Amino acid sequence: MPQSKRFELLAQRAVNKDSCIHEWPEKGLVNMESAFDPKPSLKIANGIVKELDGKKRKDFDIIDHFIIEHALNLKYARKAMAMDSRKIARMIVDINVPRNKIIEIFKGLTPAKILQVVNHLNPVEMMIALQKMRARKTPANQAHVTNRRDNPVLLAADAAEGALRGFAEEETTVAVPRSAAMNALAILVGSQTGRGGVLTQCAVEEALNLKLGMLGLTTYSETLSVYGTESTFKDGDDTPWSKAFLASAYASRGVKVRFTSGTGSEVLMGNAEGKSMLYLEIRCLLCIKGAGSQGVQNGSISCIALPLSLPGGGRTVLAENLVATLLDLEIASGNDAMSSHSDMRKSAKLMTQFLPGTDFICSGYSSMPRMDNMFGGGNFDSEDYDDFLILQRDFLINGGIFPVQEEEVINVRRKAAKAMQAIFKEFDFPSIKDEEVEAVTTVHWSPDMPERNRVEDLKASERILKESITGVEIARALDKHGFQEVAKRILEIQKQRVTGDYLQTSAIFDANFNVLSAINDSNDYQGPGTGYRLEGETKRKIINLPQAKNPRERSTVDPSKTMGMELVEIGAATAGSDSREVVIGLGPAFGTALQETITGLPLDKVLKEMIRGIEEEGIKPRVIKIYETSDCAFIGHKAAQLSGSGVAIGIQSKGTVVIHQRDLPPLNNLELLSQASNATLDTYHTLGKNAARYAKGEATVPLPTVIDNMARLKYIVQTTLMHMKETEQVNLHLAPKELRIKFLEMN
Repeated sequence: MPQSKRFELLAQRAVNKDSCIHEWPEKGLVNMESAFDPKPSLKIANGIVKELDGKKRKDFDIIDHFIIEHALNLKYARKAMAMDSRKIARMIVDINVPRNKIIEIFKGLTPAKILQVVNHLNPVEMMIALQKMRARKTPANQAHVTNRRDNPVLLAADAAEGALRGFAEEETTVAVPRSAAMNALAILVGSQTGRGGVLTQCAVEEALNLKLGMLGLTTYSETLSVYGTESTFKDGDDTPWSKAFLASAYASRGVKVRFTSGTGSEVLMGNAEGKSMLYLEIRCLLCIKGAGSQGVQNGSISCIALPLSLPGGGRTVLAENLVATLLDLEIASGNDAMSSHSDMRKSAKLMTQFLPGTDFICSGYSSMPRMDNMFGGGNFDSEDYDDFLILQRDFLINGGIFPVQEEEVINVRRKAAKAMQAIFKEFDFPSIKDEEVEAVTTVHWSPDMPERNRVEDLKASERILKESITGVEIARALDKHGFQEVAKRILEIQKQRVTGDYLQTSAIFDANFNVLSAINDSNDYQGPGTGYRLEGETKRKIINLPQAKNPRERSTVDPSKTMGMELVEIGAATAGSDSREVVIGLGPAFGTALQETITGLPLDKVLKEMIRGIEEEGIKPRVIKIYETSDCAFIGHKAAQLSGSGVAIGIQSKGTVVIHQRDLPPLNNLELLSQASNATLDTYHTLGKNAARYAKGEATVPLPTVIDNMARLKYIVQTTLMHMKETEQVNLHLAPKELRIKFLEMN
């Protein structure tokens, strides 16, 4: 138990729930730099590789053989391997070296050489490199769409909302494997309801996954996993060749293929063979490249907490994302599985992909509450949308999602549910009741939904597979029941599977099914003023958040409100001679251009309380208006020069108050209420009493200091607008005016 209260509180911080361990290189518990990683080497004789990274040909494992045969381009290898690793690292971040030149070099590098190169880069350099090296110019994002009950109505509604919000891809999985076909159908229908062109997949066992693709119920797959050690492959009864064959099966059926890898899987499965996590991940990425895949999902993914438990975890995850781009692969860069208990730590990790941009910032942003995320993910979920959108607006970054209006969301969720209702009716699936359709428009998560008969839903899902119900038949049913737009989009998806344009590297669709890929939207970043720039309609959408207010409207006086006092100027304010008076100096907008404090206290009541406090001490108040300045200190100082007692109160119209004394410098004072947001009418009453006591020369207990550390966050815009209004009333040539105050009786 800590002795220090501060250490006790530190121990309770969310970040201290995360695992934190020392390295154990012999067992592979090390991120990037292990003494057990091989040194780069490549020996070729008669076109045959005799040595790879210190290993003789007779000792090659299946991964070595696969990399040599399918990933390592011997045409470039001799020259590339002879280059200094630091020089290559510098070329990566050099804006004068084009991306295609870097890609050419990496075609000829071995795993150990690649590791050596990226070890020269710090995280900022890696981010610069990632911005330059990603394949597609336009960044995007991917969503998870799941729920613990496999509720098809909720899946469709969440998919529709996700599509409306801008996700380019949506991925589901199952609570029960037999739900796979129905879940795939639900997010296909939902996604195309929200926006045309969204790609979808259902992450299940590979044979079933392939079947769903062949039926036209899914359009991409990223469930093909590879590993960096032979023993891990054997444990999964797989080889690089079997994975390559499976990838070809998907692609030949018009299904976009993305492999999954990520640091930590080998050591988690007990088969790290004493190598660093990043070295093994580089071997994975070369296998993926050799298998002919257009891209990869990495960034440690479901193992993320493991590299982050060790020194350099965030840097390592960023490095594996970068290596994927150096090999010219599309990158879906993680940020899906929970990476930390700490919001600060999660956000810091996100920034390494968010700021430079990747093909998909998240490999699955949880579009629903994380309690419903069947991937065990939810690093960021539906409750974080506004935070994510604000970050995009803060940095003028396209993170792949856009602001929406609540009414839009409700309408699109209802439309998706009704589309599913029509499909269920057409195929005689268990009926979707109207109460489900209405409920799904506004629910938070699956327990809020009316109960469905899961057994019957599972039977319906099995029927889809047994009867081979295709995407075309789904489109036909929707067209029959009046959902022509959704039907047209689903049919277009089937056509696109035939043409195959979206099988190219980093391909996504826009809302009109135009393909954006590394072919026609190639990343041309070569320094400032090049590459992707947020502009035009996309920028307009990102900055126009629903909660953004018009400052012109916020700075005006409400004409429906009546002030409870009259301020009448009766002449120039002169220096007083009565030692038992306290002058109250009002800011130039007080009671005219501004009528309330920053927290909405009526200024007539504020003034009334200060006067009452002064009078209770037997002192006479005199009220003047200062026009020469809007600065609180100088308002108070000017008023003190005119006070018979030498003591005065200066108040800005937003409520900030100072008690000043004639012989003090302007920026000194007797008391200062700097945070008007903390003030009540009692506060102003006490300030009046204290000013009077100072005037009498009595010992005075200052107003207790109250600090609200969030005040600036809450009120800085309003402060700015109010002070702007006050400053507009300043007249440098207008001397202070004596005021007669008449408080009105208000109903």
